[in-house]
Amino acid sequence: MIKILANDGIHEDGKTLLEEAGYQVDTEKVPQDKLAEVLPDYDVVIVRSATKIRKDLIDLCPKLKVIARAGVGLDNIDYDYAREKGKTVFNTPAASSQSVAELAFAHMFSLARFLHQSNQALRADDSNFKALKKAYSKGFQLRGKTLGVIGFGRIGQETARIGLALGMNVMPVDIFVDEVDIDINLYHSDKVRLSVKVETYEMDEMLAKADIITLHVPFAGKPLVGPEEMAKAKDGVILINAARGGTVDEEALVAGLASGKVGGAGLDVFENEPTPRKELLQHPRVSVTPHIGASTVEAQANIGLELADKIIAFFGDDK
Repeated sequence: MIKILANDGIHEDGKTLLEEAGYQVDTEKVPQDKLAEVLPDYDVVIVRSATKIRKDLIDLCPKLKVIARAGVGLDNIDYDYAREKGKTVFNTPAASSQSVAELAFAHMFSLARFLHQSNQALRADDSNFKALKKAYSKGFQLRGKTLGVIGFGRIGQETARIGLALGMNVMPVDIFVDEVDIDINLYHSDKVRLSVKVETYEMDEMLAKADIITLHVPFAGKPLVGPEEMAKAKDGVILINAARGGTVDEEALVAGLASGKVGGAGLDVFENEPTPRKELLQHPRVSVTPHIGASTVEAQANIGLELADKIIAFFGDDK
């Protein structure tokens, strides 16, 4: 029997599908420092971002055939080395795109209308309704603003789709993509469907024009938005990071917020998870969430089913 360790969990729908196919699925969490004792007995390991599958662990697991990432990135897996050792590595790039894109816009709306501030201020025992109304009446609309999208894969394209539907000017940046046809299905009706051809731009041109910049890329080993990029951006630019901690230089971000160069930031990911720096958590112009981009009921169900389908396809009838 094929044994699967879903070390960071799997949605019940995916687990059921695998079990109905005749596989053993174990979901009890094994601490990272105990994996070397347990993982060699498994054919498949399923991880999210918490569990790391590095070279030393791979060497201890000759039986292991599949390393599956329940999510988009693969930065917690030594991908190239695993492939060299004959392991199949895959992720679920399509399942959570909509959820991550919607969270990016949740942060945009929050910053545009001060929701992250007013929601707390109005609940305070000594809150002054009229004073708060005056304080939070200088927000802005997203319609008509220019949205820079760094990374124009599935999530970047979903983000662009929402931005276009809102009436934003979208400027994507991607070194591998030149243009994409974006279908916009308005009001969930096949009768109201638009197709928009969206071309990508050079980074410097986007930085100079974007009012809001959102990142949807894997971590590349260094920040994609650092001091130089922030210097080239418009004054008061809004930065959204729902991709990976480290893709935005947090020291530069703190400095940009202090100077006013950065007007605000929406952060779902951080360099030092699970202990983000307090300067960002406590800053009044920063909207934060605890790495929940793909954590919707729909996305988790889709991820579980996509994982199950890929694993079953890999093994076929070999149970």
